[in-house]
Amino acid sequence: MNSPPLRRVFVANRGEIALRVIRACHAAGVEAVAGYSDADADACWVRAADSAVHLGGSPAAKSYLNAAAVVHAAEHSGADAVHPGYGFLSENAGFARRVEAAGLVFVGAPADVIDTMGDKAAARRTAQRAGVPVVPGSGPVADAGEARAAAAEIGYPLLVKAAAGGGGRGIRPVRDAAELADVLPTARAEATSAFGDGTVYLERLVERARHVEVQVLADFHGGAVHAYERDCSVQRRRQKLVEEAPAPGLDPRTRSAMAADAVRLAAHVGYVGAGTVEFLLAEDGSYYFMEMNTRIQVEHPVTECVTGLDLVGEQLRIAGGEPLSVAQSDIPLRGAAVELRLNAEDPANGFAPTPGELERFDLPGGPGVRMDTGFRAGDRISPFYDSMIGKLIVHGADRTQALARARQALAELRIHGLPSTAPLHERLLASAEFRKAAVHTGWLEQWLTR
Repeated sequence: MNSPPLRRVFVANRGEIALRVIRACHAAGVEAVAGYSDADADACWVRAADSAVHLGGSPAAKSYLNAAAVVHAAEHSGADAVHPGYGFLSENAGFARRVEAAGLVFVGAPADVIDTMGDKAAARRTAQRAGVPVVPGSGPVADAGEARAAAAEIGYPLLVKAAAGGGGRGIRPVRDAAELADVLPTARAEATSAFGDGTVYLERLVERARHVEVQVLADFHGGAVHAYERDCSVQRRRQKLVEEAPAPGLDPRTRSAMAADAVRLAAHVGYVGAGTVEFLLAEDGSYYFMEMNTRIQVEHPVTECVTGLDLVGEQLRIAGGEPLSVAQSDIPLRGAAVELRLNAEDPANGFAPTPGELERFDLPGGPGVRMDTGFRAGDRISPFYDSMIGKLIVHGADRTQALARARQALAELRIHGLPSTAPLHERLLASAEFRKAAVHTGWLEQWLTR
């Protein structure tokens, strides 16, 4: 590909990731255009952009999820590329094709790769062909009979998973055959409602597993590298709450093997851009491919902290046809970083969203402290979108220093006007199990009930 360097990028997102992309554009000498909804007309990322275009009403379906409106706005803004951020249309192959059909560059993976890796069953098959270990499982199951036969071969406990799922949704655990019969129709209905595709498959449940993911970058010139791994095991309802880089206590041989598998899979599928290969790490040290996210991740800052890379900047370079700025041997792994997701949610009430006004929002500072947010005091956290207020990221020479800096940063942080997850993070950082990294994907929910 010999695309000219990007001149103007349309940012098809909102909140902290929109501001993050705008800043990366400006650092690269590229103009940024913000798309915005009615609810976000006065948002700080809109004002940070070089220009802005109204997309539509406040509901996401009328603005950020309206592919036709986004492409139309990008065309008429004079942009030559569209950056989708994460969420919304970022992993929508149809949107990527629509962007390219309009003569614009999609800052993301090729549409056919999004299709393949977005279908979990197809992604499993692709990983197997690439020689990457996968959790024992089935192909799509068409009916209860097929499901029972597949389950007998896989063994219980297992998961019923939506083939088109993502973000931890469309997954139901099953302990025995009777439960499978009950769950299967419900899982199909949920998958159809959430993703427009009722296809499900079965996968063995790896209990007490850690969630470890590898960051990859690949360009149009055959270059492909990894930027080490992140541990995202602290989750509630399969939604990440805390992320770390590198994964604490990971055996160096496992780290090397997992990273090599991630790069091999990216090369096998013809990946281009920034992506993440997610693995389940079992207690015995074995690991299995789980899925690939064909976009920038919420938790990308911890990788930036420990490697010194600008991952969004690399996305822009790649989309503009340039080669990666670094070779694998040039990517260091320095210190440790932790990201705490600060959401407008009430942990005491089942993490129910708590939209409202940020009456006070004082940000922490100091060595190794980074705060990614799209809000300021006086802004409102809208009920129309994700409840994230921002992300507190800290970096230290080692994990002990990073956690100490995180505790100090939380002590300085002030979020008034609505309940948030900040107090929960203070409790988490005080937990002996968390400090020892003795956690797994089900740990947080168990810990909260004690």
